[in-house]
Amino acid sequence: MSVALLLLPDFLLIVLGWVLCRHTPLTRPLWDGVERLVYYLLFPVLLFHSILRHPMVVGELLPLAAGGLGIVGAGIVLSQLLGRWPGVDPRLHASGAQIAFRFNSYVALALADRLAGTQGLAWMALLMAVCVPLANVGAVWPLARQGGQGFVRELVRNPLVIATVSGLAANLLGLRLPEIASTTLARVGGAALPLGLMAVGAGLQFGALREGPRLAAALLAIRHAALPLVALGLVLLLPLAAGQRTLLMAFAAMPTASSAYVLAVRMGGHGPYVAGLVTVSTLVGMVALPAWLALWGWWSG
Repeated sequence: MSVALLLLPDFLLIVLGWVLCRHTPLTRPLWDGVERLVYYLLFPVLLFHSILRHPMVVGELLPLAAGGLGIVGAGIVLSQLLGRWPGVDPRLHASGAQIAFRFNSYVALALADRLAGTQGLAWMALLMAVCVPLANVGAVWPLARQGGQGFVRELVRNPLVIATVSGLAANLLGLRLPEIASTTLARVGGAALPLGLMAVGAGLQFGALREGPRLAAALLAIRHAALPLVALGLVLLLPLAAGQRTLLMAFAAMPTASSAYVLAVRMGGHGPYVAGLVTVSTLVGMVALPAWLALWGWWSG
């Protein structure tokens, strides 16, 4: 299966959510509850379990972790610089900035398994463990500032940050769950993907992108062009194994996180604008991700 086809189910789930919300009795009030369920329970469980189930040897993986942090950090800096553009709506920027540096964890894990099997999953789990807290800091900060909320309070209460930090700490301490608990968490977390993506579709309003088209184009350019270029420089500089280089390139070219919409809505941001960005990023990623991997294969081959 090609990388483009790997992304197709995500896009179809978004379309399904849009159809269900607008053309069936499953209207907006139902999806408000689904958004809260995904944000406060399902996605945190998925993150915690994904990080915990792959043992990490930190000393051997520091270059890979540094590469991931460099990519996400570059995205945060570039997205914040966009807020200085004349005429940029502060609410749109605070809501949409996260699109530039967050990544679709579901696609990342699936692709890592396809590229490098169990070892690839372990490497991607490390990237998620070190990058998700930084990405959530970058996402929560402008939303909290724009909404007049306390940044530190919002950060320490953020369920995605709590789940990621807890999973990383438990992993480094060598803790392992009993099989029945691990299976239960896997099933709970597995529901996050379809419900989260359908919730994105349910809140989708393509017209909302017209409120800030230049900002939208710039954020998507950072996500799908600038960050892969940053990754290309990092893989040439860092002492990475061949498989890690390919994985880091894939990580940098990921479509944005579907949970960005849920975070924006829950923190009083512009949900429809973010939903449109998530959908476009998923569609662009179906072309850009295979293209960047092909370019890297040509370059390194």
